[in-house]
Amino acid sequence: MNLDSKIPSGPLEEKWEKHKFEMKLVNPANRRKYDVIVVGSGLAGASAAATLGGHGYNVKCFCFQDSPRRAHSIAAQGGINAAKNYQGDGDSVHRLFYDTIKGGDFRAREANVHRLAEVSRNIIDQCVAQGVPFARDYGGLLDNRSFGGAQVSRTFYARGQTGQQLLLGAYSALNREINRGSVKMYSRTEMLDVVVVDGKARGIIVRNLITGEITAHTAHAVILASGGYGNVFYLSTNAKGCNVTATWRAHKRGAGFANPCYTQIHPTCIPVSGDYQSKLTLMSESLRNDGRVWVPKKQNDKRTAAEIPESERDYYLERKYPSYGNLAPRDIASRSAKEACDSGRGVGPGGLGVYLDFADSIKRLGEDAIKKRYGNLFHMYQKITAENPYKTPMRIYPAVHYTMGGLWVDYNLMSNIPGLFVLGEANFSDHGANRLGASALMQGLADGYFVIPFTLPNYFANEKFEPVNESDPAFKQTLDEVQTRTTKLLSIKGNRSVDSFHKELGKIMWDKCGMARDKSGLEEAIKKIPQLREEFWQNVKVLGDEKDLNQSLERAGRVADFLEFGELMCRDALHREESCGGHFRTEHQTEDGEAKRNDDKFCYAGVWEFKGDGKPSELHKENLTFENVKLATRSYK
Repeated sequence: MNLDSKIPSGPLEEKWEKHKFEMKLVNPANRRKYDVIVVGSGLAGASAAATLGGHGYNVKCFCFQDSPRRAHSIAAQGGINAAKNYQGDGDSVHRLFYDTIKGGDFRAREANVHRLAEVSRNIIDQCVAQGVPFARDYGGLLDNRSFGGAQVSRTFYARGQTGQQLLLGAYSALNREINRGSVKMYSRTEMLDVVVVDGKARGIIVRNLITGEITAHTAHAVILASGGYGNVFYLSTNAKGCNVTATWRAHKRGAGFANPCYTQIHPTCIPVSGDYQSKLTLMSESLRNDGRVWVPKKQNDKRTAAEIPESERDYYLERKYPSYGNLAPRDIASRSAKEACDSGRGVGPGGLGVYLDFADSIKRLGEDAIKKRYGNLFHMYQKITAENPYKTPMRIYPAVHYTMGGLWVDYNLMSNIPGLFVLGEANFSDHGANRLGASALMQGLADGYFVIPFTLPNYFANEKFEPVNESDPAFKQTLDEVQTRTTKLLSIKGNRSVDSFHKELGKIMWDKCGMARDKSGLEEAIKKIPQLREEFWQNVKVLGDEKDLNQSLERAGRVADFLEFGELMCRDALHREESCGGHFRTEHQTEDGEAKRNDDKFCYAGVWEFKGDGKPSELHKENLTFENVKLATRSYK
């Protein structure tokens, strides 16, 4: 497996500008000769499709939702980072770069992260021009707030619905290109495989989710922007449709999967309330700007929050991390909440919750000010819990939110399969072992608006393409394999529902590979998952047929992939004998319970190669070098 990262030479601050000049271009008159497939229509996919269509390429964009507006990017709440330093409080491109490297526990590429910090400034200008209604201060200037892992205010926001507003901006740009004819949109269509011809990605196989028809589509390049794999845990903040299928099927065609064990647990989610739940609800990290996190000092304290005096409250983040307080990074805040609950000081049903209290901020700023900042989030919380957060503290608990692992890509965002590019959460490149809040939207739009429009033409200009069509042997073979797999799922006619398998897998993953992992638990999971997978293929019951709308069949295919991917995720967590960011091995921690890295042995991206069904995957390593920052123990105290 070739893991040449293609990082440009020269000083870090000049790499991207130098690389843009050195890359080859495609003449505007020649761009209409190239076909591009974009899988996914969230921030990364919509921005890429709109920009490439606007440049003159022939773009096909696929999403399984009924509209690009339904992509999961719409659920992002708190904001988007950019190093504009409007606040004049010491921010800079280099500080955003450093905060991101440090926040990821020194497990990301310097060059990629610095480029992300550079182009972050352009994103805000782009979105303002599109009409995104960012919050503004009294004088009319764009406002900012703070997020975890930073001591500056660099997060631009639109109340508590930033993702929705950014997606509408990208959607408007995408709609313009659809209307112009440069982009053809395929909604309610799911990608089921990548087609590789002569070593290059040349198309995909898809299923129309309304009619059930399975078809092939050719292109000169394929861009995957299909999001992350957090739903391997069953309960997460992700939309129910989010899945690993696009990236996993690409992995089985030869694309390396990097750092699958790096998953992010978000500290501010509404706690689980019962077995009936199908997903969890996020409460934005931005709430930690004005909310204070605490638990009772006494164990098993059954009093209401109002009955517990200040002297008997433990504001544990402020106590443990005085420099950052309630804005400690997500992995640290999540583990701290777990520790408080494990010690018997949790609140709410089952003791799996901590308080997020706005009383001080409301007293200082007034209820109207808090309502202007977070009104829709407070409304959502009250609708779900029947509790008024203006009058009583929110109850929150950590939950699976984002995934830092993904398909391996080089500096140009191309996987090790030539012509297969991967953007946004679907790739591994920018966040290391822990993503700082408000950086997901930044990466998705950076990749789509400002990186792929430069790197894709360079690929086209350096390659020669033989004509291919849907009748070529590689397309016919891949389509037949997809059809066979679909037919097999429908033919099993067992006794267990698809969701029952997904729930069982999710429990294994959360218990053994969740907020904390250890060797024995991971080894147990690696034994249980293949057994569950075998039972799935013998005893799952998929209702309906393939020539129709069939959501049971959709879920079955996705869960089948999770049952394969979950094992790889646990194997990756088992091999990494260290703690870093969201990967916390209990055997590897400091005396005060912080993550303990092993830079001598594990300062690399672990990239897995698929070797065939039933065969162990092979681990490859891309060593990470740090020339501009010093490897140091991550401290937020």
